[in-house]
Amino acid sequence: MVFSSLLFLFLFLPAVLALYYVSPWRIKNLILFLSSLVFYAWGEPVYIVIMLLSTITDYSFGLLLSRPKLTAVQRKWIVVSSVIINLGFLSYFKYADFLIQNINGLLGTHIPLTDLPLPIGISFYTFQSMSYIIDVYRRTTKAQRNWIDFGTFVALFPQLVAGPIVQYNTIAGQLRERTVDIPMFAEGVRRFIIGLAKKVLLANNIGLLWHTISSSNLDSLPAFTAWLGIIAFAFQIYFDFSGYSDMAIGLGLMFGFRFNENFNKPYISQSITDFWRRWHISLSSWFRDYVYIPLGGNRQGLGVQVRNILIVWLLTGIWHGASWNFLLWGLYFGVILIFEKWWGLKLLSRLPRWTRHLYAVVLILIGWVLFAFEELPLVIGYLQAMLGFNGQPLWNNTTLYFTYTNAILLVVLTFASTPVKLSKRMDPRSVPALVWYGVLFFLSVAYLVDATFNPFLYFRF
Repeated sequence: MVFSSLLFLFLFLPAVLALYYVSPWRIKNLILFLSSLVFYAWGEPVYIVIMLLSTITDYSFGLLLSRPKLTAVQRKWIVVSSVIINLGFLSYFKYADFLIQNINGLLGTHIPLTDLPLPIGISFYTFQSMSYIIDVYRRTTKAQRNWIDFGTFVALFPQLVAGPIVQYNTIAGQLRERTVDIPMFAEGVRRFIIGLAKKVLLANNIGLLWHTISSSNLDSLPAFTAWLGIIAFAFQIYFDFSGYSDMAIGLGLMFGFRFNENFNKPYISQSITDFWRRWHISLSSWFRDYVYIPLGGNRQGLGVQVRNILIVWLLTGIWHGASWNFLLWGLYFGVILIFEKWWGLKLLSRLPRWTRHLYAVVLILIGWVLFAFEELPLVIGYLQAMLGFNGQPLWNNTTLYFTYTNAILLVVLTFASTPVKLSKRMDPRSVPALVWYGVLFFLSVAYLVDATFNPFLYFRF
């Protein structure tokens, strides 16, 4: 799926760009909308109906909310109805089987599972569409009266299947008017190539190490091998997801859209609070704006604030997947954030910088164990291996082999996770820069064509 979608994108994008640039302004959004439907249909020909239903529903509710004579109660029922419909689609496809499995386990029933595949990107475009209807209800943005423009916002193919989550009010003006000059287009190409290289050259290669270690017998896994494995997963998920975000931002620039950044070097964080300001920024912002603040935020006392933080992080966990490990993952970070908010950050401020960084990295890596394994016994088994509680030595010859054969890659990954970038020291228009990005693109495409291991981790969310 991932290979075919990326290959289709390479064949598809030049034609769309050419058609887009030769067309008059009045039909540019139509071209983007239809192209996005074609792109989505390539991967999900059936579930395109779900996305269109969600688009039509929120477009219609937005128009209803714009009527001046509606009472406050009527407006509230409209937005509630929209949210119920949107979450209904998401819940049915993403959470129905999880609910059925737990009911069967608790009550001993035998309700059959739906076994429906999850529509690609449904968590992302559902949240985008909901941001629009809530903002119209709040009167912080005007209802979009052009259905093609609204459909372009929901279905825009650069960020449709794996984010970043684009709130309507951040690009409402760009839907009506935008321009692309040569520097902006060149920056888009640069960001796209960087994202592709992150995904294909970095995430895929270190993902092989994680796949090998996580698939082994956890009872015989040395502690250092277990730590090496979860470090590999941490790099894989970061470069996988941030790579896709870079590709989406780059494609957006090519069409005149400026999407907000989704990552800001999260692994240099010195606290978990800092980490969640840097990781998946669009999701954190969405929950802050549409859940945490409406619940009262930090304005109604300590007890309410703790409640609100726990609600947000349980929802953040379950957003990622219909499994108990994701709920525990969200709860884990929610508890740490509560601790840091009242005591932890003050304590950390007294420690040396390297200690704060080590604290954050260790907690992040433990969190990734909860995220990586959907079966709780595997979570427990892997944590036991990391802590040396499985009776194995700290390392063995396999540990040394994994470390030696991946040493250069690990150094590159570490360097690429920091703010220091050689490419930023080069003028993007210089010959060395053009050669550098050309080589990255060539290697990425060559690897993509030849590779058999090419997962896109965030497609399942």
